[in-house]
Amino acid sequence: RSIAEPNVFIVDDVAFIHPEHGFEIGHELEKRKVKKAYYLETRTDVLCRNREVFEYWRRLGLEYMFLGLEAIDEDALKLHRKRSSPDINLKALEVAREIGVTVAINLIADPSWDERRFDVVRQWALEIPEIVHITVATPYPGTETWLTESRKLTTLDYRLFDIQHAVLPTRLPLDRFYQELVKTQAVINRKHLGWQGLKDVARLAAGLAVKGQTNFLRMLWKFNSVYNADRQYADHFREARYQMRPPSFHMDSRPRGEALYIHNPRARAADDSTHPTNGRPVRTEMAGEPMERSGDT
Repeated sequence: RSIAEPNVFIVDDVAFIHPEHGFEIGHELEKRKVKKAYYLETRTDVLCRNREVFEYWRRLGLEYMFLGLEAIDEDALKLHRKRSSPDINLKALEVAREIGVTVAINLIADPSWDERRFDVVRQWALEIPEIVHITVATPYPGTETWLTESRKLTTLDYRLFDIQHAVLPTRLPLDRFYQELVKTQAVINRKHLGWQGLKDVARLAAGLAVKGQTNFLRMLWKFNSVYNADRQYADHFREARYQMRPPSFHMDSRPRGEALYIHNPRARAADDSTHPTNGRPVRTEMAGEPMERSGDT
């Protein structure tokens, strides 16, 4: 309450997956008369399942919500247009609208996408009022795909693991994939330009600008200087100074939680049956830590 900052971001990528925790924290804030604008990130299924806790936080000051959505396909687009989609992602958007929370959507472009899939995504993004951002599926240390997909990696260049480059094989030729990606990003960007587009995001843009936070507005107007398909493609041919350290083991099926540790816990008991790794050797290397190129200092 004593901190002057008016905005609070709840750092949990699946906020309120346990609704009782959300209510308990909220009650403590109410008791202390804390008045802030809140931002959070969660999953669509959690929002739909635990709607009541999000409604409660809206009354506390929840303003913006980040949702990661599975990209819509052609069949889902048709159902969306008929307003009859059973899709959990689209239901979550309806819930957020009814609650009155502004949603920013993050779509993950899969390397398997072709031109048609990109086109469907563009059509859908233009038909909804929410802010949409698109990134590229990227295996990261600490995630399931780092263990299941790392053998397919086409590069270990640390610079390319930025969710804007494809580090897994693409269905389209790589240069064509980037052309479709940037085209999609450009279409989404133009959605927010012009009077009607800016009207739709005016609340967000104005609120940020008043606080001196102009990155969103600058992003809208400087798109071409940031996103460039030819430059992204050329990045793959630059000399790699730092390389990601691949995992020392791989898995074909969904890994268990303890396998995802970057820094694995030390043994806490002599009895292997109670050890968190169930008797398997504890790996202590920093999986994914950048390695300097041989000869660098």
